[in-house]
Amino acid sequence: MHTRLLRSLLLGTSHISIRWLMAVLCPAAALGAPDIYLARDFGAKGDGKTDDTAAFQKALDAAGQAGGGTVQAGRGSFFFAGHLNVPAAVTLAGVWASVPAHNGLRDRGLPKPTDDGTTFLVTESAGKEEGPAFITLHHNSTLKGVALYYPNQKADDVPEPYPWSVAMRGKNPAVLQVELLNAYNGIDATENERHLIRDVQGQPLRRGVLVDRIYDIGRIENVHFNPWWSLKPKLFQWQMEHGEAFIFGRTDWQYVFNTFCFGYNVGYKFIKTRAGFCNGNFLGIGADDCYTALVVEDSAPYGLLISNGEFVSFHGPDPTMIEVKSSNTGSVRFVNSAFWGPCNQIAKVAGKGTVGFSDCTFVQWDRKNEGRHALQITGGSVIVRGCEFQAKKPQIELGEQVRRAVVTGNLFSGKPAINNRSKGAVEIATNASE
Repeated sequence: MHTRLLRSLLLGTSHISIRWLMAVLCPAAALGAPDIYLARDFGAKGDGKTDDTAAFQKALDAAGQAGGGTVQAGRGSFFFAGHLNVPAAVTLAGVWASVPAHNGLRDRGLPKPTDDGTTFLVTESAGKEEGPAFITLHHNSTLKGVALYYPNQKADDVPEPYPWSVAMRGKNPAVLQVELLNAYNGIDATENERHLIRDVQGQPLRRGVLVDRIYDIGRIENVHFNPWWSLKPKLFQWQMEHGEAFIFGRTDWQYVFNTFCFGYNVGYKFIKTRAGFCNGNFLGIGADDCYTALVVEDSAPYGLLISNGEFVSFHGPDPTMIEVKSSNTGSVRFVNSAFWGPCNQIAKVAGKGTVGFSDCTFVQWDRKNEGRHALQITGGSVIVRGCEFQAKKPQIELGEQVRRAVVTGNLFSGKPAINNRSKGAVEIATNASE
């Protein structure tokens, strides 16, 4: 077709229709409204100074009124004094095909967020968590390929509160290839169905991802939170004392794959809200240098299935890998997971539910040589099967309120040290020691 067009133009023929020419040069335009909307065509400057909120919202609304499309931000640093709503079936996209990392603010010589790609400079509602999220997604809408940066945030002090960076609402909202460089609150994934959060990185300071009121499966994949923005002592200590990377309330079969966090008070937190609690599949998750790597306040009876996890705790007043609170009533299973770092104990387990450790590796605990057991079980039911305890220190303590326990097929370094004070049904057998 392009050969025919070129020959016709060279020969000066007049039989080419405008519609045919448009179909060749711009197929989308020939079919009606364009699928691609350029933010700069609606007045966006991208100079890091001009407020581009209104221009972006005009572009988003135009795409929404046309039934859907993609608003392309293009390269630049876009300043926002307000917030954005992404209508149904609309994608707001930057230039990044893979999630970027801008630790140039921390490490000299590396790119800063204003040096390359698409950066949104967020400033609205500084000093308060209330208020609308910077970007709200709706049915089938997507945020993709951008870096969110709060230029007025403090890198060396207690951080300034802000509302959520992204709120996911409706059915099938998605956040893809997005950097939450220094958000105070990252992604509010509540009140939606089938959300998809994939390829997200950054350093959310207070909360990374909150999931609640999800009645149809949600998905979180390849989300990593590292201190790439600031490791300055006052800010990072505050993050360690207050930060929560992943928080799960009511969600019916949540799928979480290849996620990681470093330097939080709690890495993964499971809570009960007015809507209920979580059950789901958690594969390949990790938490490093968190006061407590994983906390379960309550869980659904269907279970939290946690496989191939890696958990490390060694800072804080009582560094602990796993804590299951006395409020827990559900089932929690750890399979083929590894626990290390000079913590006080691997796990503190209470409540009325069932907690299982199968084919797990426990490397370090009882860092002060106080005689603490790796697994301290004070209530509910527990299964410890096929695990390796590598330190020559006490392994398991069963309290009086433990209803049932099965401890079988484990490997102990040194002599077995199981303190069984349970008045319930307990089976301890076929464990090997050296």
